[in-house]
Amino acid sequence: MPEAEGLALRLLDTAVSAMGGQMRTGQHEMARQVSESIETGRHLLVQAGTGTGKSLAYLTPLIAHAVESDKPSLVSTATLALQAQIVGRDLPRLLEAVTPELDREVKVALVKGRSNYVCRHKVGGGFPGEEPQDGQLFSLGEDTSVPHLPGQTAGPSSALGREVVRLREWAEETETGDRDELMPGVSDRAWRQVSVSAMECLGPQRCPVAEECFSELARRKGAEADIVVTNHAMLAISAFEGLAVLPEYDVVVVDEAHELQDRVTGAVSGQLSVAMVQAAAAAARRHTAISVDALTTAAANLEAALAGVPNGLLPSGPNEEQLTCLDNLRDACRAALSDSKGDASNAGDGGRQIARSRLSLILELCDRLLEAKQQGEVVWISRASTFDPQQGYSAPDDSAPALLNIAPLSVAGKLRQGLFADHTVVLTSATLAIGAAFEPAAGALGLLGDGAPAWTGVDVGSPFDYPRQGMLYVASQLPKPSRGTSPEALAELEALITAANGGALCLFSSRRAAEDAADALRSKLGVEILCQGESSMAALVKQFGDEPDTCLFGTMSLWQGVDVPGNSCRLVVIDRIPFPRPDDPLMTARSRAVAQAGGNGFMSVSATHAAVRLAQGAGRLIRSTGDRGVVAVLDPRLATERYGSFLRAALPPFWPTTDRATVLAALQRLAKG
Repeated sequence: MPEAEGLALRLLDTAVSAMGGQMRTGQHEMARQVSESIETGRHLLVQAGTGTGKSLAYLTPLIAHAVESDKPSLVSTATLALQAQIVGRDLPRLLEAVTPELDREVKVALVKGRSNYVCRHKVGGGFPGEEPQDGQLFSLGEDTSVPHLPGQTAGPSSALGREVVRLREWAEETETGDRDELMPGVSDRAWRQVSVSAMECLGPQRCPVAEECFSELARRKGAEADIVVTNHAMLAISAFEGLAVLPEYDVVVVDEAHELQDRVTGAVSGQLSVAMVQAAAAAARRHTAISVDALTTAAANLEAALAGVPNGLLPSGPNEEQLTCLDNLRDACRAALSDSKGDASNAGDGGRQIARSRLSLILELCDRLLEAKQQGEVVWISRASTFDPQQGYSAPDDSAPALLNIAPLSVAGKLRQGLFADHTVVLTSATLAIGAAFEPAAGALGLLGDGAPAWTGVDVGSPFDYPRQGMLYVASQLPKPSRGTSPEALAELEALITAANGGALCLFSSRRAAEDAADALRSKLGVEILCQGESSMAALVKQFGDEPDTCLFGTMSLWQGVDVPGNSCRLVVIDRIPFPRPDDPLMTARSRAVAQAGGNGFMSVSATHAAVRLAQGAGRLIRSTGDRGVVAVLDPRLATERYGSFLRAALPPFWPTTDRATVLAALQRLAKG
């Protein structure tokens, strides 16, 4: 056994013993596989079912490697919840247990994007407010009409103003400036008053307070650390744009790897609007000495070229008129950037930096849109939604200004070049394979095809006995889902919850579907129904977990964000197979590309997308060895359509049935405890 592998397994045994756990075969096998991947440099895809303890299984090999390597190792997550769990709980407990067995202390750092940290320069007045109407930080909502007692000073009267004052006070006390450490939190609007985006940042060479910058401090700690925890967006920026947002690393573990393709795509997607151009022109007018006539003319011409263009995919990219407008806009941005180079009296002028950064972003977007067809990028039109009080939900507003969106058709090539070529990568998730096949995930990430690097796929299983602990019920007698939730599906949901006497997590394809179902059933059921949006996610999940007969209705964020072991979650209901929206431009383009290459676009894109998310939803049911329950799918297509077997192969191996009476009887037994 290689020395590093032996050390990793010893560290794992030590940690499990110190934490009062038990040895798990799957966890041991995963740690061995991760160690072997690090040793050989061969990429690894490892599926680790719920309950495996995968964090410890990959952290122990990383620690064993880190004490010998001169480069840090990375852990990348999709969600803030897992990032916080690793940094705040898993790593501290693990290091406390294993440090006596190591030759030296292992340093850990957390690295996020700049906008997650307070900007000292902005707090000190170095930047203008986010929007002109917001005013400066010192005057947000100040009420000067109220008389003050002797010695008393005027203060902000608005909620926003009070939040900003609290942020300014916190900025003087915090050691990290990290927004996630601020308790209680503040609104996004307040946070933007004290933070800057990467686009707005002056940079360490020009910022007058760079030595005290929280973001730079985090990056310096990252460069000195042995293990750096970050997120998929930062990983994408590093891989796609080659920016030094992360320290140079040799090994990366990508947790929640089923999210990597979508998170990377989101991080490198772009959106151009006429309003962006107008804001850039206004900022340039206020903070530089240049003329913005060419910019405002280009904005007006682009607005005219996009007027009346329907929402949706532009299969051939922008048309000739739109291309001409984009070309003219690019020229106007270049000229404005050139003219504003020499007009700065102060290199640390935040307003000028914002103006130039906005122009640079528009220039970059114009370049991408003009080259979209040649570079294999997808372009589509979208418009903002408006809330319809009569219908009670938001819908696209055809009269709203058009937005030009652009995203890569595939991220596989860039990931292969920017991530897999120079690093050893371990990808892990509870839902990474479909059946026994890792190829769908591997192909989407660049690990298939000519020139693809070597990789291994391993499923280490789960400690749970799924056929004994859970049932999969498909309501095959229901009609196929259409717009909204059918009366038959609502009646089935009512019967299931009644039999279970609550304890139901109900997952819906849209917020409106969740809200409508909650409204329809609250008057019919004798149990409390919570609905996403009525309180914070953390508060809803806590109440759901604390009250065994309460139900929780929600959407996609609950499909992956709820971890409630025990009897409080004995029924998981999924309203329909989570296929992508049929009008999703990017998914449509990817399906067409697969079909043009001779493949099955529906199975490769839509069905694969649905299979992973269906597995994530079903995975909410069994969270410990003592859990029992039912996953009920109110979409008969899972049982009746040919692709149903493909989707079911991604699910945990529950005991399957379509017999309604059997399921209702089982739920009644569960309700009695």
